[in-house]
Amino acid sequence: MEHIVIIGNGISGVTLARHIRKQSDSKITIISSETEFFFSRTALMYVFMGHMKFEHMQPYENDFWKKNSINLVHKRVTEVLPKEKSLVLEDNSKISFDKLVIATGSIPNKFGWPGQDLNGVTGLYDKQDLEALEKWAPTTKRAVIVGGGLIGIELAEMLRSRNIPVTFLVREKSFWSGVLPLGESQMINRHILEHHIDLRLGTNLVEILSDKNGHARAVVTDKGETIDCEIVGLTAGVSPNVAFLKDSGIDLGRGVKVNRFLETNIKDIFAIGDCAEQHEGIDLRRPIEAVWYTGRMMGEALAQTLTGNPTQYKPGHWFNSAKFLDIEYQTYGWVFAKPMEHEEQFYWEHKDGKKAIRISFDKESRTFLGINTFGIRLRHEFFDKVLTDEKTVDYVMHHLAEANFDPEFFTNYNKEIQQQFTTEFIGLKTE
Repeated sequence: MEHIVIIGNGISGVTLARHIRKQSDSKITIISSETEFFFSRTALMYVFMGHMKFEHMQPYENDFWKKNSINLVHKRVTEVLPKEKSLVLEDNSKISFDKLVIATGSIPNKFGWPGQDLNGVTGLYDKQDLEALEKWAPTTKRAVIVGGGLIGIELAEMLRSRNIPVTFLVREKSFWSGVLPLGESQMINRHILEHHIDLRLGTNLVEILSDKNGHARAVVTDKGETIDCEIVGLTAGVSPNVAFLKDSGIDLGRGVKVNRFLETNIKDIFAIGDCAEQHEGIDLRRPIEAVWYTGRMMGEALAQTLTGNPTQYKPGHWFNSAKFLDIEYQTYGWVFAKPMEHEEQFYWEHKDGKKAIRISFDKESRTFLGINTFGIRLRHEFFDKVLTDEKTVDYVMHHLAEANFDPEFFTNYNKEIQQQFTTEFIGLKTE
């Protein structure tokens, strides 16, 4: 019987195992050093904030794996030996495979800051990070978070929920300005400050200072300031977790290089999820996508291939969603921080400063390219279809009410948004 070994029990690896099991009775082994059982990583913050217990983050009962005859090995892989089709584990034992899937996810970026490995310094990525935060929180008078992305703002919200003062160091001049256009980015700056978070824009970490017991006691910024703190959250992005593969002969870039079938350069070895790197990005996507839903889709596609139905990974239209404290964010299609030459952008912001829409479209053809929304929930299906059918911006403006989850909002603001659009882009065509 064929033995499929999966390294990593995140969303990609577990989706893969489940879908293989639905279609085949191959022997499946999942190896993970983090936790024995899969959990929903996106829910770590809710456990810390007391909204749920850790066991509620596990979507499958602990006997699910046994019932589906999926073997779990709770150890770390130290080496992959492709020629002999085996893995070496941390206790020097070996596991052989017929097919190997690398689904080892990401690790938080550390940029060689002095003091980055002290006690009190953590990311927000795995169960061990959650346990460390739980241990340190009760005695913490201030936390400093380094890096202005989605994880940074989650960590800030978590610590504020326990009334811990937070200083937030963001390298950019405005929050997440590499992704968000200026209007939205400034709206989030204001929202962070309203939540009594000490936001320091255009500020870099220089070093983390230690107390006499090897615990963080302060950070030094490039503005020459020393900020006392007992927790330092490093949330300056993530990188593929592939260091253990460097002598394996598997082709690596930043991640494990794969083709559209998620195959590596070595037969019978595949990679999926955050650690996989496409040779060329699909459409305008990045070659590495550290996104929950694309990890799941890669697992589903590869399960087809491994059970006899070769299937390319096709992620469809780009979308994403997140929450900035109280403001929900959704994006469909492509809206860039700085518009491309052929692009026009329309921006509407509600006077309460907590709701906004930005629509990107082609200047010549008026084809709708993408939308960002803040504080307004829109329907995925609507935008998926609009992007597939290459509808115009005028069509989208005309049908905005259909796209919306909240009829009351659109009763009140539909006209205002459409009038502003008409004023700015005269020659509004209706369909």
